[in-house]
Parts: sequence; structure tokens; C-alpha cells
Amino acid sequence: MKKSGGAADKKRVRRSSGAVPNGTRDLNSDTPRRKQAAKKDVFQLFAEKVRDHKGLVSRWAVLQETRVEYFRGKDFVGFLKNHPEIKDILESNKNLEVEEIVDTLLSKKLLVRCDRVVKTVRPGKKKLSTWPAHLEIFPDQVFSENDSFFAWTFVKQRPLWQTLLSLSWPVLTLAICLFPVYPHGCKLLILYSCAGLLLLIFSLLSLRATVFGALYIILGKRVWLFPNILAEEATLGELFRLWPNKDEEERPKWTTRLFYALLAVLVILLLRHHAPDEAARARYQKRMSNIIDDVLEWSPSLALSGMMEKQPTVVNATEPNDFTDSGPTDSEKVPPAGDETILEQHEDEEIENIEDAADQHQHQDHI
Repeated sequence: MKKSGGAADKKRVRRSSGAVPNGTRDLNSDTPRRKQAAKKDVFQLFAEKVRDHKGLVSRWAVLQETRVEYFRGKDFVGFLKNHPEIKDILESNKNLEVEEIVDTLLSKKLLVRCDRVVKTVRPGKKKLSTWPAHLEIFPDQVFSENDSFFAWTFVKQRPLWQTLLSLSWPVLTLAICLFPVYPHGCKLLILYSCAGLLLLIFSLLSLRATVFGALYIILGKRVWLFPNILAEEATLGELFRLWPNKDEEERPKWTTRLFYALLAVLVILLLRHHAPDEAARARYQKRMSNIIDDVLEWSPSLALSGMMEKQPTVVNATEPNDFTDSGPTDSEKVPPAGDETILEQHEDEEIENIEDAADQHQHQDHI
């Protein structure tokens, strides 16, 4: 029994001694792997750096019902030629050619090659759109410089200011809901600011439409001032760009321009004929001013005082009611005419005078 026990102990010692070097070798071999796993891929860093760079022109399109950001192959080649220092992020792979870099990004699923959905020239166009709005996945996922599009597949990291802006939306919503309890001066400031902003927007849109219509009818040119002002995805510089790109469409025929000119004249005459008179404008202005005054002059104290006045008076049924037989009740009494009634009568008289003057003017025009 002792011999067998000693042999078993020797086997255990041998196994343990043989396991130690193997364990140390495994730990040492796993250390670089852990470091590599913890270290971010250089191609991922390169893709993020290129996507955030303003030198690479990109647009947004719809790919399989998903909005993606994409660029053209020839723009990527020109970008790396103009900014060769950005290839230093690739470290040992910085000497790779453009085609090899893009193929590596495609193999790592950081990019996907796309193709335009509409491959035929639309009527009235001379060539295909430079930046198509709808894309589809190209079968061969390899780099090509000619008429090729590449879309980013990873989610772009949001900057800090966008995160803070998204957190401010609930605060802005709460501030809008609390507008009725603001002071009177603050209400006036918000009202005039919003009215001025709306006036600026409508004036800009009207100016764009007027310039486009005049140049289209007279010269046959399609010119939209601020061409990206209604774009869904545009940078701040592109949004306020004044002059549009070169018109690539064919010049319209003179018959088409004449038709739109006659249509514009007809619309103007109809609007002029059905325009409201002075009395209608005065009534509408009075109605709108009353609504705005009710909103501006409302306050919680006035609302609470009005609610207290509207509450009925509670009368004890056991006490004698001395004033029921003595005369008319408060509900039967006619309240005296106040200042508000006199002002309303005065305004009605002014409106009637304006209507009479308008009728006389129309009668003279018919004569």
C-alpha cells in the first residue's frame, strides 16, 4: 500500500511540474492577444477619421429603406492624394495603395459598395444625377474609381454638443407648455420673435419663388436662390449657400413658358378679384387681436379669481329666506352697461362706417 501511494504521489508531482511551464507559456502567449483585443483596429480608426474629415465630399441617400452616408470612388482617391498624412493612422499599412485600403475596409464590413437604383437618364436631363438619392448594394464588393459609390456601415459617434442639444429638448418642451404663466413682457418678446421669424421664412420662400418664376418665363433658366434651404440633410455652409449649381436640364420650350406666364397672370387676377375688402379685413383683425389679447393678458391670479366668482353661493335651507319675496332676485336684475359694452358699440359703429364707405366707393366705381 505504501509503494502504491508513493508511486501515485510521484505521478502527481510529475503532472504538476509539467503543467507549470505549459501554464506559463500559455499566459505569456495570451498576453499579446489580450493587448491586440484591447487595442482598436487601425482600419476602424482610419475609417472614423476619414468620415469625420471635411475634405471628403459625401451625401446622404436611402439604401434598403435606411439612410446612409456615402461618397464616390474618385473623390476618395483625390482625398488621399490631397491628405496623405491621414494614412499614418494605418501604421505598418500606410504604404498600401488606395485600392488595397478600400478592399480592406470592404472586407472588414466598414464600407459597402453601392450602385444607383435609377440607371437611365430622366426626361429633360442630359446625364445621370451626380449624387443619386436611392442606392442598392452592388454585387461585386471591390474598389472601382469610375461611377462607384461607397456607403459607411458603422454608426458615427455623436459629438458632445449633439448630446447636450438632445437633452435640452425636454426642457424646451416644458418651457413651451409654461408659456401662459410667463410675465407679460416675456410673452410679448416671444410673440414678436416668433412672428418675425415666420415673416422672414415666408419672405425668403416668396422671394425664391418670384425669382425662379421670372427667370424661368423670361430667360428659360431654372435658378433657385438658397437651393439647399429646404434640404433634409445639409451642412450649415450648404444650407445658406446663395447661388445654385449650374443648370443641367434642357431649356424649356417657348410654348411652355408662355403657358406658365398666362397661368401666373390668371392666378394674380383671381386673387385680386376675390381679395377681402376693408370691412372684412377690419373684422378679421379685430377677431385676431382679441384672441392674442386673451392669450397675453391671461394669468393664474385672474383665472383663479374668475373661478371663485363663478362659484354659486351656498344658502342654508334651515335659515329663513328674507329676500325671496321682497323683490327681484340678483339673476333677474339687469346689470348696468359697463365700459366694455360702450367700447364694443363704438367698434361696431366704426366697422359700419368702414362698410358704408366701401359700398359708396364700389358704387362710384360702377358709375
